[in-house]
Amino acid sequence: MTHAQIAVISVIMTIFGYSFYFRDIFAGKTKPHAFSWLVWGTLTGIAFFGQLADGAGAGAWVTATTSLISLVIFFLALQRGEKEIKFSDKLNLLGAGVALVLWAVTSGPLLSIILITIIDFLGFLPTIRKSYYKPQEETLIHYVFAGLKFVLGIMALDNYTVVTYLYPLSLVLANWWFIIFLVVRRKQLGLKPGDRSTK
Repeated sequence: MTHAQIAVISVIMTIFGYSFYFRDIFAGKTKPHAFSWLVWGTLTGIAFFGQLADGAGAGAWVTATTSLISLVIFFLALQRGEKEIKFSDKLNLLGAGVALVLWAVTSGPLLSIILITIIDFLGFLPTIRKSYYKPQEETLIHYVFAGLKFVLGIMALDNYTVVTYLYPLSLVLANWWFIIFLVVRRKQLGLKPGDRSTK
């Protein structure tokens, strides 16, 4: 199987995984945190251009797709999501802007990729904080596919460097850690699978 074929599968998996998330948003079951998705959309976009600059090839397709969909979810979250904004959320957004400036002014993308990998992981904080109290308001299956798609994205890379694989690898780890977090919190709160009520 070629890198391009693997990349196409990862993009299809991305769209399929997000379909569950969109379904639950419109059903009022999932309430995304707007700042998390704005940070993720912005940083993933920066990572995509960084990957392109370092020869990632088809392996960057999933990153671009994720960036676009994340920004769509951000706009949906403004109307249908969790709107409580904390100081840490604002710091994450500021960090995204700093990463964008660094990417624009540096001769190479390595510094920006390292920075956005750290900031993107911190971008989970608003969602983690919300999910600690309301773990039923996140679509668990989405994060399963979110990890899998980036495994395929890494496999589809044309060039393996820190710039091309660090960011998607961090997203695999972050998404699958978050799955464990959601499962544990739901059990601690006595929520059954599929239960969207708060106890």
